Amino acid sequence: MSDNKVIEEEGKKSLNFIETIVENDLAEGKNGGRIQTRFPPEPNGYLHIGHAKAICLDFGIAETYKGICKLRFDDTNPVKEDVEYVDSIMEDIQWLGFQWDEVVYASDYFQQLYDFAVELIKKDKAYVDEQSAEVIAQQKGTPTQPGVESPYRNRPVEESLDLFRRMNEGEFEDGSMILRAKIDMASSNMHFRDPIIYRIITKHPHHRTGTQWKVYPMYDFAHGQSDYFEGVTHSLCTLEFEVHRPLYDYFIDLLKKDDNYRPRQTEFNRLNLTYTVMSKRKLLQLVQEKLVNGWDDPRMPTICGYRRRGFTPQSIHNFIKKIGYTKYDGIIDIALLEHAIREDLNMKAPRVSAVLDPVKLILTNYPEGQVERMEAINNPEDPTAGSHEIAFTRELYIEREDFMEEAPKKFFRLAPDKEVRLKGAYIIKCTGFKKDENGVIQEIYAEYDPNTKSGMPDSGRKVKGTLHWVSVEHSLPAEVRLYDRLFMVENPSEEKDKDFKELLNPDSLKVLTNCRVEMELQKAKPYDHFQFQRTGYFNLDPDSREDKLIFNRTVSLKDSWSKVKGKE
Repeated sequence: MSDNKVIEEEGKKSLNFIETIVENDLAEGKNGGRIQTRFPPEPNGYLHIGHAKAICLDFGIAETYKGICKLRFDDTNPVKEDVEYVDSIMEDIQWLGFQWDEVVYASDYFQQLYDFAVELIKKDKAYVDEQSAEVIAQQKGTPTQPGVESPYRNRPVEESLDLFRRMNEGEFEDGSMILRAKIDMASSNMHFRDPIIYRIITKHPHHRTGTQWKVYPMYDFAHGQSDYFEGVTHSLCTLEFEVHRPLYDYFIDLLKKDDNYRPRQTEFNRLNLTYTVMSKRKLLQLVQEKLVNGWDDPRMPTICGYRRRGFTPQSIHNFIKKIGYTKYDGIIDIALLEHAIREDLNMKAPRVSAVLDPVKLILTNYPEGQVERMEAINNPEDPTAGSHEIAFTRELYIEREDFMEEAPKKFFRLAPDKEVRLKGAYIIKCTGFKKDENGVIQEIYAEYDPNTKSGMPDSGRKVKGTLHWVSVEHSLPAEVRLYDRLFMVENPSEEKDKDFKELLNPDSLKVLTNCRVEMELQKAKPYDHFQFQRTGYFNLDPDSREDKLIFNRTVSLKDSWSKVKGKE
């Protein structure tokens, strides 16, 4: 049985491989029976859907096994970090439905990390190097060739101690010196070839510690030790850190005391989606170059982008349960994510009428000035959802594409001399139309049959087409934004010979400014979800105003994944 399936077998939930590890550790009494995880984002950008997978795992393991999960900001690089990102990360985690036990920062441990670095120098396990980053990289060698030792590798301990102290006092320029661990320049693991563990940063104050520190630890040095200082039992990270694990364990072995506690790093597959990029650098580039409208642009794979587009926390949880956690990287069809939101909104979203490309329909035999209140069911999937009223009048709007002057045989919408039903109202028959000087249809004329009102005894008349509509007088103007996939190719990261910006989909956003929606939507609040009849799922954008409703299309009604569910 594949470990990435979350299924029920003989009444018992199967475990993914990480849950199996946790249960085995509990059974063996490791770490005193404690379970503690952490979610350690870098505050240098907004969280994306890949982070949501990690969040669900880190917080979910703690919840399931009655442990604790801390939110720890890996704030070791003040050049790229900002309080804006700290605030957005907290908001995203809470929106997903999780709450941390405590907020901590790698910067909380700067003194302990510095002291540990000093201890390594004293034990001749670290030294100050004055070579440039380029030279150090050249000296690293290759996986099949040993590296070249730095000429500073064997400098006296006291000299390195003095230089490291002066580095932190701001005596030296950024990039002029670094502190390296002294391990093995011939190791088959490239990460053991005297990795850099501290660098000088003086030109960028830290968002929490200001100018107190002039040297900052590298991720590989700070991460494992922060886990240890906190008491983390299960350090869960993505597969690219698997080759870093021996270094993680090496530093822990030098740091840990003689007790039964040590954190354990376990790796799982990261989330990659088709038609999407997850690189923070590329996402930042899209924002900075204004190729999208900010981090929360509904085309972005950020959590705030999905929220603005109309995704629900439950749909993201359901999606992550479907894809599971494995030890094998791959790419997930974005259609599965879209399927998850359709499944969720199908059960929750009220059905309303909205005409995105309106053309006027006049019922010539309907009394002028008459207004009927038709019952509209809010959600046929939810018997408790109730109904609301929609006004029916002589002049209506229908979708322009629902009428053809010369219709093919299998066109089951409106055409001259053809009949259709107006949803929740009457059967009508087209009697004519009017064009402007450019040949564009301006008005359609029809007659209604008063004996065919929805809910009346069956008249025996059958029509194949049913159209949605809104009243001209009793409807509201609206802007509708139709979002599509951000990239034109399935896997932009594989297109190595092209700038990823060349792969952007020019039709990823279409803005329709002349839409009409039923009056019920004047009650809508930002982020409220709706199914526009026959069109898709939409939500009210937070930029909406009383005089201008703006709706974002979350997803269309067509579900391509439902046809290939065998992929699950």
